Amino acid sequence: MKFVDQTIIEVIAGNGGHGCVHFRREKYIPKGGPDGGDGGDGGNVWIQSNNNLNTLVDFRFKKKFQAEHGTNGLKRNCSGKKGNDITIYVPVGTKIINYQTREIIYDLTKDQQKILIAKGGWHGLGNFRFKSSINRTPKQRTLGVIGEKRHIQLELLLIADVGTLGMPNAGKSTLVKNISGAKTKISDYPFTTLNPILGSVKIKNKKFIIADIPGIIQGASKGKGLGIHFLKHLERCKILLHIVDLFPSDYSDPIENIKYVLYELKQYSIELYNKPRLLIFNKIDLMTTDQVHVFMKKIKNDFTIKEPYYLISSLKKTGTKKLCSDILYYLKK
Repeated sequence: MKFVDQTIIEVIAGNGGHGCVHFRREKYIPKGGPDGGDGGDGGNVWIQSNNNLNTLVDFRFKKKFQAEHGTNGLKRNCSGKKGNDITIYVPVGTKIINYQTREIIYDLTKDQQKILIAKGGWHGLGNFRFKSSINRTPKQRTLGVIGEKRHIQLELLLIADVGTLGMPNAGKSTLVKNISGAKTKISDYPFTTLNPILGSVKIKNKKFIIADIPGIIQGASKGKGLGIHFLKHLERCKILLHIVDLFPSDYSDPIENIKYVLYELKQYSIELYNKPRLLIFNKIDLMTTDQVHVFMKKIKNDFTIKEPYYLISSLKKTGTKKLCSDILYYLKK
């Protein structure tokens, strides 16, 4: 399924039905009087979150949603039929934004949240409503009100407790797959992950949700690569895991890679940059214990590590159990 996380749609509520002008014409009732009924209200447009959805792909081709109009009033004081409402279902985590004003209308962060996005028009009044002691034969009526019409932007931000970030091929997808069972794609070429993927990690009868996003490269904040487009999906995360490849296939410097990722993160959002982070040094299975010790000593000399750090192997699952336990502790704290 194609992952779509942003779209613009048009929602149109139904118009209210017009009131009716009519007078009773029955045998033996020469002065029947007015009996024109009211119109029906126009249908509303609702938006509801659904936990079973995880993409906005349904809106890729259908961009217009319109509720039913109310029908006009009838004789014998019969009111018109109310227009049927329509409900648009979106994934949990969808922001509803007014496309013209850029105002955030609502943020659907829980399952089955339902909001009114376009209100149907009010019904018109029939001439029966206007009769009085001094106006026995009213010919007045009111027209139904036109329903609301607006363009809205739907923006999906995945809801996860933990998010991963790092350079391509740092081992993010392998880690997420091995600790959560998520069906991530793993290969030995850059940008194997093209879309954000969620996984559920269960440990000690508790669980947390982890998000895997595409890798970040130098210049990402200026549009290079894929990662910067998906960094917004980390905004709801409570903790970020910065995965560092100790043995890069392109022989780049891991310390410089750390700086690149942090720079691009800061350029994108200072709020995201200030989120709690754990520094994860991956692929220790490709080095001896002495090599890892020497390497970490060099990193500490050349780069000040402020956040907690871990030495793991995503492939061999070395150190991942303690990492998951500590993540639960951090989330609780």
